[in-house]
Amino acid sequence: CLRGLGILYVDHKNNNSDLPLTNKVALVTGAAGAIGYGVCRGLLEAGCYLAATDLAGKKLDDFVSDLKKIGSERVISVAIDVTDKESVSRGFESVVQTWGGIDIVVVNAGIPLIAFLKDMDLDAFRKLEKVNVEGALLTLAEAARLFILQGIGGDIIVISTKNVPSPGAGFGAYSATKAACHQLGRIASIELAQYGIRVNMIAPDGVFSEGKYKSGLWEQIGPDRMQARGLDEKGLQEYYRNRNLLKARVTGRHVANAV
Repeated sequence: CLRGLGILYVDHKNNNSDLPLTNKVALVTGAAGAIGYGVCRGLLEAGCYLAATDLAGKKLDDFVSDLKKIGSERVISVAIDVTDKESVSRGFESVVQTWGGIDIVVVNAGIPLIAFLKDMDLDAFRKLEKVNVEGALLTLAEAARLFILQGIGGDIIVISTKNVPSPGAGFGAYSATKAACHQLGRIASIELAQYGIRVNMIAPDGVFSEGKYKSGLWEQIGPDRMQARGLDEKGLQEYYRNRNLLKARVTGRHVANAV
């Protein structure tokens, strides 16, 4: 690993050394969504070289094309299925081969499900567990192995959810699997501290969009959540905006600032 030898493989020509994350290499899983776009854009604007990862396909290709308008020489597309150990390993390896190492990993991939416990389909629950728990574990483990090998520390950020400390009815599968993901992050922070590797969790509430990128979770669950409260589903974003102290609409950019 070139980064482990103290060699910076990336091209310095177009970098602004005043940016806080100049020449850092970041990998983001589940990138092609509202939170992912906000985080990716924020990392690019802070000076990072960025590997945007998601399932292979047009969605990821179009997503990376948009990001290249911000930093064309500092963005690559990497297809990763976080539920597949070999796919995760290959994805990390391709980034290392491109830029010599990785400094920041954002564990963002996740999927939702709305169902009351009494109606829960076990196969649907297992699908969430596969992505939200096993996917997080595989990503954390791969990042840990690489950062230990590099020997210069590193940063891992787990995108959790406010549903971990404050769940809601119908969110059983999502809350439980994200709670497991959150706990894996906490344990990783304990295990990896001795190597100078920092692990932190961010737990946003309702993030609906970032530019043209919409939250798949809220597009799926929003109408049902409002109907359950006897409210007009068109007022969803306003309802959640009024729940926070600043009365502000939370976007992917806010999550990026926390990262």
